[in-house]
Amino acid sequence: MKRLFFAVLAGLIVAAPALADTVKLDVIKQPYSGSRNVPELSINPDYIHAAGLERLISGWGGELVRPVQDIRLTAEQDRQYGEWNRLALANANFAERVRETRADDVLTVGLEANCNGLLGMLAGLKYDGNGNEQRVGLVFIDAHGDFNIPETTLSGMLGGMPVAIAAGHALHNVRRTSGLTDGLPMEHILWGGVRDLDPLEADRFREYEVAQFSVDDVRKLSSALRQRMDELAARVDVIYVHIDMDVLDPDEVPGHGLRVADGPTSKELAGAMTLMFENPKSVALGIASTPAGPLDPHGVSRQAALNLIEGAIKGVQAR
Repeated sequence: MKRLFFAVLAGLIVAAPALADTVKLDVIKQPYSGSRNVPELSINPDYIHAAGLERLISGWGGELVRPVQDIRLTAEQDRQYGEWNRLALANANFAERVRETRADDVLTVGLEANCNGLLGMLAGLKYDGNGNEQRVGLVFIDAHGDFNIPETTLSGMLGGMPVAIAAGHALHNVRRTSGLTDGLPMEHILWGGVRDLDPLEADRFREYEVAQFSVDDVRKLSSALRQRMDELAARVDVIYVHIDMDVLDPDEVPGHGLRVADGPTSKELAGAMTLMFENPKSVALGIASTPAGPLDPHGVSRQAALNLIEGAIKGVQAR
């Protein structure tokens, strides 16, 4: 009987999966917002960092490949004017920092003032560590489409246009100055959680037959979500998953000015991050527009952002 017991035990030990390797991370803060009539530098990235991010990452099984980076304009760039132009210059610096540590085994995390920072991340991912051009996919998770162009926008906000800019549909100088020479093909873009579109923006969604997954897909980790990710991964070399915090349940982003009802909880979305980052082509995560400081007096939004980063790390560990 004892021999049988140890034989079974030995079989269990052999069958058990090996412990996950430490996940390498590169964290970069992009605080330039490109917004008008507000401070140029957002405190959102610093707010997440100040939670003790290095310690938390270590506790989640991650390891930074270098100290957390903080994007700033060079002295020459700082003499330039125009909020949108200066944002694009900062994005070019962001792209350069992303490229410095680009490797398939490094998870790049961007802490971004708002969604305008996605242009810098996409530009940085355009080339691998050896300088070879790559096909970049974008998973854009936001309550809004951010697919307006100047002719369709109701608000005039640059923050409502970054996906259209990335696709090469508008503001080409902003895209090129950010370092993204060519627009992303539409089949390389996947939207998630969108539920608030301007009327003409909705027309653009229909015109381009955009690929999407729903809040319900996130909550259920549905087969549709898995299928959409598999389809995107088949078309591209690397994937950037970008999250605007307004996609979440409004209770978790009480200080966000663009909240929309019926969002997923951060725990639900973190589960989707784990699913998405199990795919080895998912190499970068962006967290944008986290309410900070006085807008988050109880730290609810910051904890939500941390949950999403942890979810992505778990996904890489599960590969």
